Amino acid sequence: MNAFAPEFYFTCKLDQIDVVVQSVLERLKNGGTVILQGDLAAGKTTFVQKFAEHFGLKDIVTSPTFSIQQSYDNKIFHYDIYNKGLDNFLALGLLEELERDGYHFVEWGDERLYNILKSAHMDVIILKIEKENSKRKYRIIDA
Repeated sequence: MNAFAPEFYFTCKLDQIDVVVQSVLERLKNGGTVILQGDLAAGKTTFVQKFAEHFGLKDIVTSPTFSIQQSYDNKIFHYDIYNKGLDNFLALGLLEELERDGYHFVEWGDERLYNILKSAHMDVIILKIEKENSKRKYRIIDA
């Protein structure tokens, strides 16, 4: 990853998260992949829920921890590679799923996945989420 990649920070409460959603939409205007990083219960799935609400989706967004992939209205795709790891994700052929039109959110992705997607000329950003008392710090990294 480029050490000089632009980074954008937001510290906000849950009811203020729309500013982060808007920032992601500005960076991925035509869809792409958001690699979600953060500790357990940092708010990765919550961010995907808020993103889906922005599009008016009424689906119940849940963590795909055990199913690996969830799809919402063929616009939003949600993956969790915590249990199986990136190598299994790749072995299952899910990398090709990230080429579909729409917004893809990969929980527990890392710089290795970022580099794979960038080398394939795919639109990708990293969203790091950290707990800060009753707020969350969101750091968007794109290059």
